Amino acid sequence: MKKVLISHSYFYKFDQKQWDTKEPYPPLMTIIVAALVRDLGYEVKLFDSCLKESEEDIVPLINSFKPDYFIMFDDGFNYLTKMCLTNMREAAFRMQHAAKNVGAVTITCSSDSTDHLQKYLKHGADYVIKGEGEITLKELVTTLDQGESHETVKGISYMEEDAIKSTPPRGVNRALDELPFPAWDLIDVDAYRKVWLQRSDTFYLNVATTRGCPYKCNWCAKPIYGNRYNVRSPKLVVDEIAHHVEHHGVNHFWMCDDIFGLKPGWVQEFKAEIKARSLAIKYKIQSRADLLLQEDNIDALVESGLDEVWIGAESGSQNILDAMDKGTSIQQIQESTRILKKKGVKVAFFIQFGYLNETREDIDKTIDMVLDLMPDKLGVSVSYPLPGTKFYETVKMDLKEKTNWKDSDDLDMMFKNTYSRKFYKKLHRYLHNRHRIKRGTTALQEVLKKPNAFNTQKLKHIASLGLHIPQAIINHSQLKTLQQEH
Repeated sequence: MKKVLISHSYFYKFDQKQWDTKEPYPPLMTIIVAALVRDLGYEVKLFDSCLKESEEDIVPLINSFKPDYFIMFDDGFNYLTKMCLTNMREAAFRMQHAAKNVGAVTITCSSDSTDHLQKYLKHGADYVIKGEGEITLKELVTTLDQGESHETVKGISYMEEDAIKSTPPRGVNRALDELPFPAWDLIDVDAYRKVWLQRSDTFYLNVATTRGCPYKCNWCAKPIYGNRYNVRSPKLVVDEIAHHVEHHGVNHFWMCDDIFGLKPGWVQEFKAEIKARSLAIKYKIQSRADLLLQEDNIDALVESGLDEVWIGAESGSQNILDAMDKGTSIQQIQESTRILKKKGVKVAFFIQFGYLNETREDIDKTIDMVLDLMPDKLGVSVSYPLPGTKFYETVKMDLKEKTNWKDSDDLDMMFKNTYSRKFYKKLHRYLHNRHRIKRGTTALQEVLKKPNAFNTQKLKHIASLGLHIPQAIINHSQLKTLQQEH
């Protein structure tokens, strides 16, 4: 029986911002691949890099296991892998070289390897799988074991006579229900739980119900799945949830889809499955403002356990939303937020500064929108050019030596824009200051009006004013200086 070592290249400890958050998720797509390869009859081991100290931790395992194949398959459900952070790329190279040192055939599938074929093939990869990779991987290892030509396998790149060769692309997998149940037995779930409980009393696990997105925001994600939207059956999704409830004692979930519940009728079927099995769960999702305007759909989501929605609000300026080809309006953001809050659902916003030709007026509109709607959480970033997007093609001539962030807190503006990188980094902090000040002052007003409304959470919000008010004053002053320097 041939031996396969499977890993991925995301290390939370290499990304200080994410590690400090203490909300790590296991590599879901990686363990789907592990299950698939194991079903082919191989002996499979997993090196889960998420919680490891260093990529060097894999070397003893490689040397003792001596795999015939080393498969590095990144978790495409984790948006951080799509950013192709250079910390992770360098670790991937070292893991590939370690595998090559014991004679393993090295196969890599990730957003970054697709974008940088030459670098990965130069640093130890025998094959790079491009796009959605499970079916390609299955066909590739079977073909290699049978001694047949890899040239017949669609969706791969490799080196031949010092030149990169690529086979025709593979179509998107629409039969998601045919993929195996993820190999959760290879994951140390308690290790993840331990990290979460350092900062929270709630532990989440990740579940995927879909792949792809039919919308065409010109800066967003990567076209791994194309502009398609393929869905797993509600029954299989609930099977997976029930497994976690029974075997891991988990009842909070992150539905890690780009968009949750878009297919007509899916949410209602999902709710019925949850109710039929008497599962009491809470979950959070990502969605769009224009999809969250029907109260009957939101009622079905709430009845099935919806607790929190992350909306890609992006900007408070309609001009910027239109330039992004976002397809949503400020009014829809306002209305969906109102409806969700009325239903008792927590609302979180993704905010993006620094899109092309953004003005100070656009920025002020975004700040005003946040302070008016007061989402429960904020995720703030700056525009990031991802290869394969229209936005990347527009700005790529401005990209010089740096085309990827080192980690997710880098926030470097890598193309020429209205303001400097220092301005946008300061703006990121300033918006968080303003949001927390508003939250703190609201809590203070509520306590003064109704003393019996006082609780620990309100105390934390009020206490944070002592930190964020002076920080906001300083950051505002520095923003004015940086704006004048422009």
